[in-house]
Formats: sequence, C-alpha cells, structure tokens
Amino acid sequence: MINPIPFNKPHSNGSEIFYIANAINNNKLSGDGEYTKRCHSIFESKYGFAKCLLTTSCTDALEMAAILLNIGPGDEVIVPSYTFVSTANAFAIRGAKIVFADSSSNNPNICTESIRELVTNKTKIIVVVHYAGVACDMDEIKKIADSNNVYIVEDAAQAVDSYYKGIPLGSIGVFGAFSFHETKNIICGEGGLLSINDVAYFERAEIVREKGTNRSAFFRGDIDKYGWVDIGSSFLPSELNAAYLFAQLESIEDIQAKRKSIWRLYDESISAWAQKLGIVTPEIPEWATNNAHMYYLVCRDMSERDFVISELRKLGIGAVFHYQSLHNSNFFKGKHKGPILSNSERYSDCLLRLPLYYDMTFEQVSFISDSLNDILLRRV
Repeated sequence: MINPIPFNKPHSNGSEIFYIANAINNNKLSGDGEYTKRCHSIFESKYGFAKCLLTTSCTDALEMAAILLNIGPGDEVIVPSYTFVSTANAFAIRGAKIVFADSSSNNPNICTESIRELVTNKTKIIVVVHYAGVACDMDEIKKIADSNNVYIVEDAAQAVDSYYKGIPLGSIGVFGAFSFHETKNIICGEGGLLSINDVAYFERAEIVREKGTNRSAFFRGDIDKYGWVDIGSSFLPSELNAAYLFAQLESIEDIQAKRKSIWRLYDESISAWAQKLGIVTPEIPEWATNNAHMYYLVCRDMSERDFVISELRKLGIGAVFHYQSLHNSNFFKGKHKGPILSNSERYSDCLLRLPLYYDMTFEQVSFISDSLNDILLRRV
C-alpha cells in the first residue's frame, strides 16, 4: 500500500524561509521592496518582457489589464468559456459584455474558428487562456485581432516558462497575466504578475497598481510629491510573498526539469493503453512547448470521469475534475445568447486532472498510472 497522494503539494526548496527572514530584517514588508525588484528583473531578463509588475494574484493582473484598456459598458470581450471565473470577471466588473467562445476539439484551448464567428465591431479584446501551459494558436489569433483592430490579453496563469514558436507566453499580447498560486509551477501562496508589452502603458500601469497614485514615481525621485491622478486599486503583493517567489525563481530550472520528467512518465505509462480505451491524453501542438503544469485525461463521458475520481480516491489518490463552463454557470445562465459550446461542455464533463507536483516520486506516478488502467478496464 502506498501513502496517500494529494492532488497538489506546495514545494519549498529551503531558501524561502531565509529570504522571508531577510525581508523582515530589512524592515520593509510592504510592496515594491528589494525582493519585488529582484523578481521583476528576473522575469524581464529571462523572458524578455518589456516591463513586469508583481500583483497579489493573476486575477488582479487581469483586472489591471481591463482598467488599462479602458474597458466599459458597450465593449465586447471574447473569452473562452472553459476557464476560471477570473478570466471573464475581470472584464465583467468593468461593464463589458462577455462573449464566450468554444474550446478546440483536440485540446481545451480557445478555438480560432469560434473567435472568428464572434468578432463584431464592438469587440475590444480577445482573451486567450493557455490551458495547461500549452500555447494557443497565436498566429491565427493575431491575424483575427489585427484585422479587426482588437487587443489580445494573455491569461498565462498556468503558462510560466512556456513558449509559442520560441516566443515566451505572456509576451505576445499587449498584456500577459501570470499566477503564482500554490497549485502553479512556481509559487508564493497567492500572487501574480502583469507583463506589459507596450511602452505606452508603462507609466499608467504603475499608477493603476498604486491605488491610482503616482507614488512609484515619487519614490524614484521623479516628482517631489504624489497624489491621486487616476483610478486604480491596491494590487501590490507584500515583500514576504516576493521573497518566497524569488527563492522559487532561483530554482526554476530544477523545478521545471522535475515536473517535466513526471509529465513524461505519466504520458509514457498512460498514452498507449488510454488510446485503446478511447481515453484522450494531452496533445502538444508543434508550435508549443510543454511546461508540465498539468497532466490530464479526457474520459468518454461524465459518469466514467466521476467513477474514476471516486475509485482513485479510495486508493488515496487525489484526482480532480476542472473548470465548469462559464456560459452555463449560475451567474451567466440565461445571458448566453451565442452558439452551443459543445467542446467546452465536453471538457467540463469529461476532463480529469492527475496529481502533479515537484515532490512526487516516480513510484507514485507509476502507481497512479497502473491504478488508472485497472479502474478503466473495469468500465469496459
């Protein structure tokens, strides 16, 4: 009998406590201290983002994007239905009309044909979600956006250290939003980052993030006093979060290598027999890299998915389903006037996520794979 395997276990490399203690000893716990600046520098140098700002969550980064693009009533924002609520909510709270797009048939990313059918002269933003850290078809999406004078915002919550044709995700749209929630590849408990890829938004982004004040410019010595100059909110994380994140960034190569080895073992152990049973495993398009954020299966129907989850839990394995399509949510039900989003609904009903975290052992991965095979054979 193997010990229980949770769905997720937050990773610590040992340096986090040292850096947090150092931040405390520096007597600087609020945002934009030494560790925040170090994190900004790493993201900008490693991934070539024009400018980065840490936030308290990916949700906050998306809300900043909505403010910076002056979203308001009358604007339409195209969003995949198969995503976390923050992807849509960040724009809905600004008064935008949310227009839900379907997923692709071969992976949960947004379908480009669905986008084409939904663009109108009121569309202001296309929000893409790089599901499982795997890039959407950004060339096609950029063609649609450019031909309709529409902005692209990348919800890259799951996509740190992942690429599209060699280009880092989060650097293609006007903004990218990342998450460092404890379930992500690199973490700080709760945290996020806004990547800003157009110099025209640099100054205002700092103001929006600092409650609508030009406080950042004041602390740099650019102005002799600061005040309220725009709308905004308190989007800065504390130095304690930034210190934890900095330790993770120092170990990102090791973290990614281990996660990828776990992902590959899952795929090698599962894909052959899964195909024979009609179970779909992840597909990595030729244009995308795999950052090993997630390993998932798509079962044949909801009853099979729920049966597998239940049976795995009896063995102490914490498998879970994922997003429930937002167009069918209690909040949005009755407001969706668009087409049937059959692929999105299929993933909501059938997608199953397996445990994947740095501290997993290969023995645990093999145990999960073998257990899955046994469980699914009982359903044939």
